[in-house]
Amino acid sequence: MQVVKAKNHNRTVWHWLKDTGLALLPFSLALGVFLWYLIAEMGEFQPYILPTPGLVWARFLRALADGSLLNHTLVTLSEVLAGLALGVATATVLGYVLAKSRPLERFAAPYIVASQSVPTVAIAPLLVIWFGPGLRSKVLICALIVFFPVLTNTIIGVRSVPRDLHDLMRSLRATPRQTFLLLEVPASLPVFLGGLRVGATLSVIGAVVGEFVGADRGLGFLINVGRGQYDTALVFVAVFMLIGMALTLYGVIVLLETRLLSWQQRLEESAVTR
Repeated sequence: MQVVKAKNHNRTVWHWLKDTGLALLPFSLALGVFLWYLIAEMGEFQPYILPTPGLVWARFLRALADGSLLNHTLVTLSEVLAGLALGVATATVLGYVLAKSRPLERFAAPYIVASQSVPTVAIAPLLVIWFGPGLRSKVLICALIVFFPVLTNTIIGVRSVPRDLHDLMRSLRATPRQTFLLLEVPASLPVFLGGLRVGATLSVIGAVVGEFVGADRGLGFLINVGRGQYDTALVFVAVFMLIGMALTLYGVIVLLETRLLSWQQRLEESAVTR
C-alpha cells in the first residue's frame, strides 16, 4: 500500500512539474552554465570582467562559510516579505473599495497613476531621507513597487464578477458578508493571484533599489561592495541569490494558486467529461 502511495505521489509531483513547465528547468540551467563557461573561457576574459562558473561557485562557498552571505540574504528577505505584505494588504483593501465606487476611482486615479509614473529609483532617495536608511524605508519602497499591479488586478478581478451572479445572491437574500466570501473572493481570485505573482517578483527589485540608495546590509549592499572592490564573482553571487529569492516567491505563489484554484480545474474537467 505504501509503495502505491509513493508511486502516486511521485506521479503527482511529476505532473505538477510538467504542468508548470519546471520539468525542463534543470536542463535549461545546465545549458546556461555551459554556455557561460564557454564564453568565459573562449573569450579569455579577466575574472574581474567575467568570472567562470567555478570562480563564482568558490566565492559563493567562501561567503557562505564566513556567514556574510546568509546575513545579507536574511536582511533582504525580511525587507521583501514585509514590503510585500504591506503592499498587498494596502492594495487589496483599496482596490476593493475603488472597484465598488467608480467616482472614488476617478478621484484617486491621478494620484495612483502619478505614483507609478515616477521611477522608483527617483523616489527611493526621498524615502531614505524621510524614514532613514533602516528597514522602514526599504519596506516602503517594496510596498510602493508592489502596490500598483496588485491594486489593478484587484479592481479588475472584483469587477469581472458577472452581474447575474450578484443578482442570484440577492435573490437568495445573501448578506454582504456572504456575497463577499462566497462570490466575490472566489470569482476574483484568479485575477488577483496573477497580480500577486507580478508583485512578488517586483518586491525583490524594490528591496535592492532601496539598498543601492542607502544601506549597510543586504544583498544590494553586497553588490555595491563587490563592485567597489572589483570582486565581480561576489556580484554574481549576490545577483544569483536575488534571482533565487524571486523564483522562490514566484513558485510559492504558483503553488498557492494551484491549491486555491483546484476547484476551477475540477469544474473544467467535469465540463469536458460531460
